Formats: sequence, C-alpha cells, structure tokens
Amino acid sequence: MNAARRKVSTFEFFSRNPVFSLEQAAEELTSGEGHDQIRERLRYHLDRGNLKLLARGLYAVVPPGIPPERFQPDAIQVAAVERPDAIFCYHSALELLGAAHSTWSDCTIFTERRRRNLQLGNRRIRFLQFPIPMSEGDARFTGLRRIEYRGNVLTCTGPERTLIEGFRRPALVGGFEELLISAGGFTTLDLDLLTEILSLYATSKLWAATGWFLEHFKNSFHVSEEDLNRLEKRIPASPQYLERRRRGGKFLSRWNLIIPPELTRLGEPDES
Repeated sequence: MNAARRKVSTFEFFSRNPVFSLEQAAEELTSGEGHDQIRERLRYHLDRGNLKLLARGLYAVVPPGIPPERFQPDAIQVAAVERPDAIFCYHSALELLGAAHSTWSDCTIFTERRRRNLQLGNRRIRFLQFPIPMSEGDARFTGLRRIEYRGNVLTCTGPERTLIEGFRRPALVGGFEELLISAGGFTTLDLDLLTEILSLYATSKLWAATGWFLEHFKNSFHVSEEDLNRLEKRIPASPQYLERRRRGGKFLSRWNLIIPPELTRLGEPDES
C-alpha cells in the first residue's frame, strides 16, 4: 500500500482530492519527504493558481480556467476534510438528504473540536458542539444516516433527528418555513425513532411541534390518530410560542402551541 502511494503523481492526487489537508498530501505524495518539502511542492502550485489555500493546512484544487480568487470550493467537501468526524446537521443535513427546499449560506456540522467559522466566498462553515442531550454515549449516534456525496460517504442527521433539531434551532435550518416545506418532502419518517429522539431531548414544546407537524402530514407519513394521541400526552401544560421572543399568531389548542402567522399558509391538516 505504501509503495503504491509513493507512485501517485501530484496531478493524480489533485484529481482524486478536490479538497485536501496537508496531512493527506504528506501521506500520499511523500517519497521520504517531510512536511516542509511537501509544503514547498504545494506552494509551487499555489503560485501557479492550481491550488487555493482555504485555511492553514487546508487546500482546494482550482479547476482550469478559473482564477483562484473567484473560485469557491464546495463547502460540504471542505467541511468533511477539515473535520473528518463531521456530522452534517440542520440545513446541511436537508441538503444531503435531498430534501432542502432552498439554498442556504451556512454549512453546519457537529464536531468534537470547535473552531471559528470558516468563510468560503458567500458560504460559511459553522463548527458546532453536539447538543447536550445528544452528546453522551450512544445518544450521539442516534438517528444518523450515511450518505454518498461526490464520491465520499458522509454522515448526517437523518430525517427524524433533523426535523426535531430544526424545531429546536430554526435559525440553523433556514427558518421554520424552510424546515416545514423541506421536511414535508421526506420520503418516510420512523415514528418510533422520532419518539426516541424526543425522549432524549425531553422538551415538551418539541413534542408539541412534532405532533403538529405529523398532524399536518399524517397521510404522507402514515400517522394514525393513536400516534398523535401518544404525542399529545407530552405537550406543555400551558400555551407555548413555537418561535421564541415572538408574539401573536395562531393558537393550536390540541398542541398548546402558538405558531407564527406565516406558517398558517400550510393550510389545514391532512384529511383522513
């Protein structure tokens, strides 16, 4: 294996790795060279516009004919190289799941090691801590999906966890309307997994929001009245606003939930 790696040419390496780290380059390009020699080789290609330096030790291959200053690499690919432990979440999960209704400027990942945001032209990568209820033991891996993306297999939150975490932090998923339209297009939802994730978060408003969502899309996701009744038992004791620090809206008595006026355009719940 090592002998094969020593024979990889620089441009072969570039063709296989549109985004790469210095460590990757040192591992696959080295023939006894140290990091300093590899840096010199990469600096040669930076000077000639073949590469773009994104952050310390992080490079993107510039397609022919595009000036490096105008080239914007794929944010998801960059995030996956910068943090190999990345779990793509919020709107980035919607994108990987093929459900995102709109484009979004932020690429969001959960990662063990946080760092400052990384700006890539008009996109930004945000490195987030795991939510506390999902940060310990097996909970961290609950509701994840493995998705093939441009030749690599990445990990993201699945439909059930993305829905619940989107209700929890709507600003990271593009807002409530983006969440509801996107999640309404999911192919399936595992109701038992939804319940497991809701139990981990143990937040009554999330039970209510999820119940309301499933009521609206009960035909799409084959939700029974019995399913809704189980969710209804965990709703808040008093009315709660879906959106914090916002007043006014439509009161949903079944869920003790007040939703923003613009969400009423979703219309009435699915008819059985």
